[in-house]
Amino acid sequence: MQAVAPTLWDFGGSRRARLRIRTLVMVRWLTVAGQLASVLFVRFVLGFDLPLAACLTLIALSAWMNVLVHLASASTQRQVADWEATAQIGFDILQLAGLLYLTGGTINPFSLLIIAPVVLAAATLPFRHVLGLALLASACTILLSISALPLPAPEATPFAVPLLNRIGNVLSRLLGIAFCAGYAWQAASEAARMELALDTTNAVLAREQRLSALGALAAAAAHELGTPLATISIVAKEMARAAPEGTPAKEDADLLVSQAERCRDILRRLTADPDATDDVHGHMSLGQLVEEAVAPHTKEPEVRVEAVISGPRGEDPPDVRRLPEVLHALTSFVENAVDFARSEVLITARFDDRNITLEVKDDGPGFAPDILAKLGEPYVTSRPGAEGSRSGHIGMGLGFFISKTLMERTGGVVTFRNGKAGGAVVTVRWAREALEVRVE
Repeated sequence: MQAVAPTLWDFGGSRRARLRIRTLVMVRWLTVAGQLASVLFVRFVLGFDLPLAACLTLIALSAWMNVLVHLASASTQRQVADWEATAQIGFDILQLAGLLYLTGGTINPFSLLIIAPVVLAAATLPFRHVLGLALLASACTILLSISALPLPAPEATPFAVPLLNRIGNVLSRLLGIAFCAGYAWQAASEAARMELALDTTNAVLAREQRLSALGALAAAAAHELGTPLATISIVAKEMARAAPEGTPAKEDADLLVSQAERCRDILRRLTADPDATDDVHGHMSLGQLVEEAVAPHTKEPEVRVEAVISGPRGEDPPDVRRLPEVLHALTSFVENAVDFARSEVLITARFDDRNITLEVKDDGPGFAPDILAKLGEPYVTSRPGAEGSRSGHIGMGLGFFISKTLMERTGGVVTFRNGKAGGAVVTVRWAREALEVRVE
């Protein structure tokens, strides 16, 4: 049994959230304010000698960039293209590097801030753009360690930094760029993948609920139409008896009788549909639940699929709510077991005074240790394609994630393990009151 994704939805992969103009503009305004405050504080409060005009020119350049971006954009809510965001973040890196050049280079404590633009890029941009910006920031850091104006200091106070300290500063900045950008990239990737997986789960659940709603609508229509259709049938029969033989009225009356009978047959089939979810079909026995999950696989020639119901002696299996989430997830577990079983799949439904438990077990190779540790997370699978699968499903690693999520939404606790004699075992346990329907 392996993690297999549904084939009804085709998601090409996760998409990271793009930056908006508003975000870039706001971050740059905050940067401008912070740089301006720092430069003025160092010059006029601490009394350090620094090239004030050049520093203010670079800060004004950043502010002017913000004004141009704002004027060129029809809306600040617009998402920027990847290349545009890369260009703007690259500008921010160069502007900060120029300011650091004027104020001591990598010896300046604020040189650590060169990591921030790369982290922002790592959280929102594709890998190649992030790599380019990381290399740009690293190059600026190395150049600033080689050539930069002296660090501002009070007059007559020499400030000489040993070479070893300078090298350490450079290495710490480079490692900071690499680790912080890598962490942001990984976190954003996992968030995007999880969001996609949850969207897929919601799509599966919405589909099952729509199918269930259609069944309920059909059952309700059958009940509502039964009485007027019976009246039409009676009137049509009376008209047929009263009409002379061979007349058009007789033919029309006979046609009405036959069509009314046909409609009644259709309604009888609708009301007999076990998938309808009106008040009558809103619940099922525990045995029926297992039978519906097993039914699509009973004719599989290579694998014997068997269902067993067990509980206290002399007690009938409880009736449970007909939940599309449970039906879909249980069917998915059975399908995976059939795909990877050697010859047998056993579905066991157990009940007692407190719990209802469903167990799906196969005699296949079981879960691989590295897969078992992460099973139930999105995009975890050991099967790259449909090879070896009886159903032909392609493994994206979403199948178990979706099924586990659906079961947990109904109050079930899902566990995965390998059997003592081999094979994979999936168990779902509910508190009895969470699933049972009391039939009066």
